[in-house]
Amino acid sequence: MLTFQQKLERYAELAVKVGVNLQPGQVLVVNAMIDSAELVRLVVRKAYEAGAKHVKVNYSDEQVNRLRFDLAPDEDFLTPPTYYAEEMTELAGNGAAFMTILSSNPDLLKGVQPERVSNFQRTFGAAMATYRRYQQADKMSWTGLAFASPDWAAKVFPDEPQDQQVKLLWDAIFEAVRADQEDPVAAWEQHINKLQKKSDELNRKKYHKLHFTAEGTDLVIELPPGHIWAQAGSLNEKGDRFVANIPTEEVFTAPLKTGVHGTVRSTKPLSYGGNIINNFSLTFEEGRIVHYAAEEGYDTLKRLIEMDEGSRYLGEVALVPFDSPISNSGILYYTTLFDENASCHLAIGSAYAFNLEGGKTMSPEELAEHGLNASITHVDFMMGSKDLSITGITKEGLEEPIFINGNWA
Repeated sequence: MLTFQQKLERYAELAVKVGVNLQPGQVLVVNAMIDSAELVRLVVRKAYEAGAKHVKVNYSDEQVNRLRFDLAPDEDFLTPPTYYAEEMTELAGNGAAFMTILSSNPDLLKGVQPERVSNFQRTFGAAMATYRRYQQADKMSWTGLAFASPDWAAKVFPDEPQDQQVKLLWDAIFEAVRADQEDPVAAWEQHINKLQKKSDELNRKKYHKLHFTAEGTDLVIELPPGHIWAQAGSLNEKGDRFVANIPTEEVFTAPLKTGVHGTVRSTKPLSYGGNIINNFSLTFEEGRIVHYAAEEGYDTLKRLIEMDEGSRYLGEVALVPFDSPISNSGILYYTTLFDENASCHLAIGSAYAFNLEGGKTMSPEELAEHGLNASITHVDFMMGSKDLSITGITKEGLEEPIFINGNWA
């Protein structure tokens, strides 16, 4: 039986070899909270062993972040982080790989004035526009993974003894990312191949529309001509494969910006901006959100939707069967990295250029002409359930079942 340290070592190796698939001579940038230092150090060692030219670590501190939102003057949240954006964009342009290690408390900013949070997100998002465009066109390799922090573990397992919460969260993470297996890298190869078969099948179908129906949901999403179904195994500008999310269970594509009609209901809480949005619904006309409601976090949802004009439209539609490992675990993680892989989901905001034939080399204007949405934000929310049905509709009007009762037909 593997020890905790052995699993953590395998996790770090996965992040380097499968996540960013670091190449000899490449620079790696790691963004992480200080409580994940144990994993960061393992990642740094694995990266240098893989031939990294340099590993740059950017640490941040949740308590410091909260103090800023509580005490900094209002103008601080309107000042673009130009220095950071320029550095990240330059590193991305020079072929660096990027890794984000998440460990955030989902309630970190609860009680903070929503306007401060939205001003920060809007200013940061605008400053990082070029970097995000590189990311969404697969110019560089990037990945996200998680570290089990005490605050996060307490949110996920509130009814368990405090001294057991972090252990339980680690056990769940290791199982979800396959780090508890003898050869996680080989297990991931098999998993990516399985997802590739699903995306290949959908690409052969070339559906014109998707019709989603479930309790509270009746939504039609038109797909743009030349859309591409992808999975998390992507190719960067140099042709090296990387996996953007660890874990991942989805296949996804971009909707036609103006082709979304009807209403969708969320099925899991959304942790966004240090706050929780729960039991919410969105209604669309010609792609645009024209009505929304939420039982919890309405003000946060409102500010997300009003982030910019593009945040009133969708940028991603992703399919995940209800009968999937993370869903079957029954655990609500309160972080999109995990929860989106237990449920079909949609994303408010920008679309990925690689979800369109030739999109990686198109300008923003060309992508817009082909029907893809642009925004300074991209936020996934979960809408899958055990009663979800999805019908694929061809250009000729032929209807075929894709999902029945939450799973692949």
